[in-house]
Amino acid sequence: MQSKRCHFFIMLCGALTLMVASRAIAAEKTMPFLPSPVVRVSTIPANGDVNPYGVAFVPMQFPSGGMLAPGDILVSNFNNNQNLQGTGTTIVRIRNSAASLFFQGTAPLGLSTALKVLKAGYVLVGNFPSADGTCQTAQDGSILVINSNGVLLGSIVNNSVIAGPWDAALHDNGSSAQLFIANGLSGTISRLNLNASSTGVTVQSATTIASGYKFQCDPAAFVDAPTGLTYNAATDTLYVASTLDNAVFAVPDAGKTTSDQGTGTVIYQDQQHLHGALAMCFAPNGHLLVSNNDVINGDPNQPSEIVEFTTSGQFVKELSVDPNQGGSFGIGQQQHGATAQFAAVDDNADSLIIWTLDSN
Repeated sequence: MQSKRCHFFIMLCGALTLMVASRAIAAEKTMPFLPSPVVRVSTIPANGDVNPYGVAFVPMQFPSGGMLAPGDILVSNFNNNQNLQGTGTTIVRIRNSAASLFFQGTAPLGLSTALKVLKAGYVLVGNFPSADGTCQTAQDGSILVINSNGVLLGSIVNNSVIAGPWDAALHDNGSSAQLFIANGLSGTISRLNLNASSTGVTVQSATTIASGYKFQCDPAAFVDAPTGLTYNAATDTLYVASTLDNAVFAVPDAGKTTSDQGTGTVIYQDQQHLHGALAMCFAPNGHLLVSNNDVINGDPNQPSEIVEFTTSGQFVKELSVDPNQGGSFGIGQQQHGATAQFAAVDDNADSLIIWTLDSN
């Protein structure tokens, strides 16, 4: 999310071609890359948790000495071994295509897509628990703070700004950070200004910065609500993928506003390619990638799609991660030097799919 810019193109249908690029806004210059083979890793830990949701890469600045190393990928599980939503208690670490347990908490927990890793050495994850696997018994939840050895340090609880943390975006400056939270039970977006030190993570301020997105309980998807969040620090714009609205919004002044900006402006609303917009991240070329839950505007001919589009609202490409509907959810990408990785969960197969690209 660098100096050279080339097109990020994903297509999976027998052969796989991807193109990855830097994010300069100057004249576009494309450069093809041949990918390494696609890797698929099971995300089911020993306790049997299923339904992987959140995807987060451990950043290159992450301190050494714990269970995590730069380049590791973390995946949070939302369901328990009985497949009850909002009851998953585990985070799995994936390193060199091998999965192991990083964290296992004590119920009631439901670890959502709101999974982020701080450069200061901490993991943040949304806890959106349910008593019986339904949204009707869901609680407001919290943000768990976990250290690099998988030990729970505490929880951030604030019912005025945290109401079912469904997904999140992170603007990380090292000793300070901003965590943007999509709330599944209120249709709002909150911002937590955080300080991070060797002693832990503290909240300096909490603000609701956006609201008015449609939300509802859904027996298949738990909730349909604002989900994917992606922040552009250069323009201070937060992009919001709202599932029930089936659209992507841009919220201005997201990092500094002290008031509610409403929904912001719709930048992408595409009934042909959007089927319940979910998790979202930037591609290395500055395009946006959004997964779809197939519950809203579903199309059996376009199952489990990840859609690529520009921030000006132009469709670019789509990729199916599973031949059946309902498989796509959490996604993430990280670029380090000439190498980029893109990862997407397949809920249907309880696995993480990883693409690696290298210009060398």
